Amino acid sequence: MNSLRKFDFAALGACVLFFAVVQGLIFAEIIGPFWELNIILICINIILAVSLNLINGYTGQFSIGHAGFMAVGAYTGAVITVKLGLPFELALVVATICAGILGFLIGLPTLRLDGDYLAIATLGLGEIIRICILNIDYVGGASGLMGIPRFTNFAYVFWIMIFVIFFIKNFKNSAPGRCCLAIRENEIAADTMGINTTKYKVMAFALGASFAGTAGCLFSHYFFLAHPASFTFMRSFDILTMVVLGGLGSMTGSITGAILLTFISAYLSDFPEWRMIIYSITMIVLMLRRPQGLFGNKELANFMLKLGGKK
Repeated sequence: MNSLRKFDFAALGACVLFFAVVQGLIFAEIIGPFWELNIILICINIILAVSLNLINGYTGQFSIGHAGFMAVGAYTGAVITVKLGLPFELALVVATICAGILGFLIGLPTLRLDGDYLAIATLGLGEIIRICILNIDYVGGASGLMGIPRFTNFAYVFWIMIFVIFFIKNFKNSAPGRCCLAIRENEIAADTMGINTTKYKVMAFALGASFAGTAGCLFSHYFFLAHPASFTFMRSFDILTMVVLGGLGSMTGSITGAILLTFISAYLSDFPEWRMIIYSITMIVLMLRRPQGLFGNKELANFMLKLGGKK
């Protein structure tokens, strides 16, 4: 445990150094607007990937409606700043809470399902959220909500990303997190041992949904608008691809998957028709050669500790 704490402090110091370097390069205009946009997108995608990994990887559920909670956060945050004229910080908090509450309400009935049934239910609920937004004139309907001020910047998104990563990491190592891992390994055995499986599945689902709402709020306040087309099933599929590519149950894998796929999208921006082909080929090759993902359920911290001769 002391070794892990030392690693956490070292990782936090590396994050501070990385932030200072990147922020300096942005101020010096060495990193141009295009790559600044993609760096911010990487941070948002990391938040989405690690929050979905909490549901799919750590708790063993199969949710493919994450974009719906992202949409709730994006629109809620936009309403707070555009319609009500309140501060961005409050918008972030309210967006996170609203997405979490919706995740809790949706999780109560749906998380009694398993496997394919849960996947179909979450997919349908994600689309229901998007269709409801399409029919609400107050938030722009099919045209989207425009005129959102750009409050999101690299500093905001980077440190929120770091907070989410450390929060989920500590949650995994807590008693509720261990219950979630037990449910992933064998839900029947966990239930037999007295673990309230529904309670912990809903808890993980609500936390994952709340952080998706945070990412949505950051997203809408960087791109000036919140549009239903940004939160379709394909967006949920993108997030799921990041998690599966890195490895279900590995936070290191989720971060790596988010970085890799965002860079692939950036390099293929001039060839959008090739994007999904590359995604599909990547997933096929991965499933054939390494079905557990790049990292499986391993973490970089454990590897570094073993490399240093620590148990």
